[in-house]
Amino acid sequence: MRALWQRLRQRSEQRAIQRRAIPDTLWQLTLARFPFLALRNAADLQELRRLSSLFLDSKEFSGAHGLEVSDDMAVAIAAQACLPVLRLGLRPYDGFVGIVVHPDEVQVKREYVDDDGIVHEYDDVLAGEAMEGGPVMLSWRDVSEAGQSAQWGYNVVVHEFAHVLDMGDGLADGIPPLASAAERQRWQAVLMTDYEAFCERVDAGEETTFDPYGAESPEEYFAVASEAFFVAPREMRAEHPALYQLLAGYYRQNPAHES
Repeated sequence: MRALWQRLRQRSEQRAIQRRAIPDTLWQLTLARFPFLALRNAADLQELRRLSSLFLDSKEFSGAHGLEVSDDMAVAIAAQACLPVLRLGLRPYDGFVGIVVHPDEVQVKREYVDDDGIVHEYDDVLAGEAMEGGPVMLSWRDVSEAGQSAQWGYNVVVHEFAHVLDMGDGLADGIPPLASAAERQRWQAVLMTDYEAFCERVDAGEETTFDPYGAESPEEYFAVASEAFFVAPREMRAEHPALYQLLAGYYRQNPAHES
């Protein structure tokens, strides 16, 4: 029965790949636009292309404010979204379908209640946002500039999809689903030690490989660290060796070795 299920799944995946096959010209254009992808070896790129086709077949893209999501835009997003799950497969992304692409950053109204129960409203500017159950929102300008912004360790797609992974256990706390309580305890110890040291550096005005936004919370720190792990891995490994090894174990990848 298990062998039959595997064969049926393979056939289903093959049909999906054929439906959403990425033309060679478009794939090569994507690699040229985002050099951090092109640094991967041939086997990784083959798997990334396969996962990207499956991703395109299972997700629904929509443009906001009149933006039309073209094939090259969708492939650019898919390839970057699939990079974190290159060894994990697409199952962690099963909990959502929609991806909303805005032309640029989005200004939204936020509110919070202080300790005295008073509600405060403020404007927030977003380049992306991931919500449990979806959709994932992305600014196309930030996505399209990922090839250049990689030098600053910045990648909005990896950031938001790291949040998706983080929320896989129902909690947005900087700790993705792990196999055991012991692994979760170890993760929290390494992450929080690194996070607290990072917050001190940000407060002191030091320059860091990570976006200072990571000091907002442990969950943002995980997302920001994941960005650097994939697009500026050598710099991250040099500055955050323990955290780099933690993410390498989770993602089952060693991008600093590839770059």
